[in-house]
Amino acid sequence: MNKSSDLYDITIVGGGPTGLFAAFYAGMRELKTKIIEALPELGGQLSVLYPEKYIYDVPGFPKILSKELVKNLIEQAMTANPTLCLEERALTLRRREDGILELETTKGLHISRTVLIAAGVGAFSPNKLSIPDAEKFEGRGVFYFVREKALLKGKKILIVGGGDSAVDWALNLKDEAEKVTLVHRRDVFRAHESSVKQLFHAGIDIFLFWEVKELHGNERLEEALIFNNKTRETKVLPVDVVLINIGFKADPGPIRNWPVEFEGRHIKINGRMETSLPGVYAAGDIAHDPASVYFDLIVIGYAQAAVAVNCAANYINPKATLFPGHSSERSS
Repeated sequence: MNKSSDLYDITIVGGGPTGLFAAFYAGMRELKTKIIEALPELGGQLSVLYPEKYIYDVPGFPKILSKELVKNLIEQAMTANPTLCLEERALTLRRREDGILELETTKGLHISRTVLIAAGVGAFSPNKLSIPDAEKFEGRGVFYFVREKALLKGKKILIVGGGDSAVDWALNLKDEAEKVTLVHRRDVFRAHESSVKQLFHAGIDIFLFWEVKELHGNERLEEALIFNNKTRETKVLPVDVVLINIGFKADPGPIRNWPVEFEGRHIKINGRMETSLPGVYAAGDIAHDPASVYFDLIVIGYAQAAVAVNCAANYINPKATLFPGHSSERSS
């Protein structure tokens, strides 16, 4: 096992938006910082699942592509010169008698004064469409996320789902595709109300109480048979692409066995983002304060990251101020 003999002030587990902003903020507090990320690239779900999707609820940006937001977050984080450990999955966490934390990963052992868990929802995999031939056409017409929107230009696209991803992609692709159709198995949407309102005024064919029954084609997908789950009526739609957005399974993996208290699928934190293990903090989608309301929003992760880093700085050096002042007050 490789062992890093360098002692870091803070080690951040997770290189998504929350982890990246935490790394930047740790630099503001002049903490020696490391990021451990299981994926081969930074950005988390934004990079892997939604790089071409617009995000509308990031302060300061009326809308911004996920990949552009990630690019900006990385540029911001790198000003702090954190050590990056990519394609390295965190396995175990333990606290030594002297208070130093040891993180064992798939590549070695890391030591740190504090740890911030910003692992999002953990490892994720899409819920698959359980119909004949869905797997056969994966990558040849059936997709669960979009990496390059340009490849869908001029295509006949069928979108399956009623959550934010399905509705956002329908709106995002309507001007790029030859035709966009959306089917949803019920008439209640989980997507944001304003997005649903836009959907019904966007000229998109919407089939409520309809589901995909069969997929047909030769080398590539050519048509989809859909059915009404109330009347059992069927329709055949010519399609080039079926984009399936029916949710994801998330698994925190080895983190579930770490010596921190969980509440459901979340790590339990307090208002200082502290977990039940001294020196260990959590922020973002994986964290929840039972005394607060839970929202899985990027902006919440940003705020929690700032609180966690400031509290970590004060934990490392109790004489350090908890709040260092505003960034605009720093000398350039």
